[in-house]
Amino acid sequence: MASKVITLTGIGVVSLLLIGYCSAQDDYEEVGAECVDMNSRLPDGTYAVVDEDYCDDNRTYYGSRGAYGWYYGGIRSGVRIRQGTTVRPSDVRITSPKGTVIQRGGFGGRSSGGS
Repeated sequence: MASKVITLTGIGVVSLLLIGYCSAQDDYEEVGAECVDMNSRLPDGTYAVVDEDYCDDNRTYYGSRGAYGWYYGGIRSGVRIRQGTTVRPSDVRITSPKGTVIQRGGFGGRSSGGS
């Protein structure tokens, strides 16, 4: 009987430590993402930014107007963006300009929100 109490107490302590550690790990780097027309790449490496509704899901969309996808961590200049990547980074929180959370640090979930 005493060994069960010790085992359950040990499991409880380890669980609390694990929860505390995971809570402290929520400080992920934040990366912005813009929805771009993948067919608009110029020789200088820039892409045309489009409304993020075209990137409504987590994969590249091929529609009647072209191919659209997320461009991560770039520098926007007017209606074009550069110096980022189309490869989704891992273990970061990714948000769009409208506040849509594309990925929560490391788990890859997506939810709508923002203003």
